[in-house]
Amino acid sequence: MNWNDCVVRTGTHSVKWSSIPDPNEIIPMCIADMDFQVAPEIMQAMVKKAAHGIYGYTTFCERYYLSIIQWWKKRFDLDIDKEWISFSPGIIPGINILLQILTKPGEHVIVQEPVYYPFYSSIENHQCKIVQNSLVYKNGTYEMDFADLEEKASDPKASVLILCSPHNPVGRVWTIDELNRVAEICLKHNVWIISDEMHGDLVYKGNQHHPLFAVNPKIKNQSIICAAPSKTFNVAGLQTSIIMIPNKDLREQYQQKLIQFGLMRPNVFGVEGTIAAYESCEYWLEELLVYLEGNLQYVSNYFKTKIPEIIPIQPEATHLIWLDCSQLGMKGEELFQYFLNEAKIKFDEGYKFGQNGDSFVRMNIACPRERLENAMKRIEEAVKSVKHK
Repeated sequence: MNWNDCVVRTGTHSVKWSSIPDPNEIIPMCIADMDFQVAPEIMQAMVKKAAHGIYGYTTFCERYYLSIIQWWKKRFDLDIDKEWISFSPGIIPGINILLQILTKPGEHVIVQEPVYYPFYSSIENHQCKIVQNSLVYKNGTYEMDFADLEEKASDPKASVLILCSPHNPVGRVWTIDELNRVAEICLKHNVWIISDEMHGDLVYKGNQHHPLFAVNPKIKNQSIICAAPSKTFNVAGLQTSIIMIPNKDLREQYQQKLIQFGLMRPNVFGVEGTIAAYESCEYWLEELLVYLEGNLQYVSNYFKTKIPEIIPIQPEATHLIWLDCSQLGMKGEELFQYFLNEAKIKFDEGYKFGQNGDSFVRMNIACPRERLENAMKRIEEAVKSVKHK
């Protein structure tokens, strides 16, 4: 795999590359997909399916379920029952369906901001109140505020906590102790947990992702895990996500909603892509993680030695870096526009992730090193111009 190959994505209907006015001028370092080609085995599975020439209604097969079960057992030592596995075209659609079942208008849904911003619209879609259990930014990293979580969960109107594990955008991999404390609080106050574990495979050395079900068996009947091969293998366009629901009553209600919305069948290529990824592409993931760690080390060293005004929050997982730009004296849209106009870099706007993200931007480092080096030079020059002004 040539990770340094700068694959051209313009003209391919890419959300990332279509979101910028001039791809020859601006580098998109936003949107959490990767500028790397997928593993050859996934491409071969797609070609084989395409060559078959019939793209009719598709269903799931035993091999699909087995590939998921074996992956989670091998990577996380988690035993999954086939019956738990439900489908969604994406994690956010899945969360929306779950919220429709688990909440009533006016109830509280807790999030830990700064957090993946589609959570907010998902909560508002169901006329629920967004309740912030804000993460604590301390000594260059983030921690959970358990006393505040206890207080928010104890409110009789609190019905659901949406947990981001590993956390997007701050990059934390929650420890067993942290996850167990969350589970115990939610069990005590009868609050459901929807655990978004999309980035669970993209974890750096020295850290280990712990699925929520594994840290506290009691929480299985009061929680859901949302996952997918999407981030791991760069196949978000296949629109095949995994919603694990051990609670039988909730699972039946969820599956009934899929039928009501006509969402019970997967993308014709999604099943083949998932099987190929989980059965044959672990080696590709391991190579990817090595390359991403190299990119992370390069970016971290560059900021430390040449752009100390920006502090990268060292991620324990994900291919994203949360950048503290508070020393630049700009916030919100002004900060985003400065990087766009002066550095010609498009980041994800930090303020979208929550009120404590105003002085931050989110940077995607899943790209060839040459592109990353070019981007860092641009950022350096832009920051110099801020200091000059």
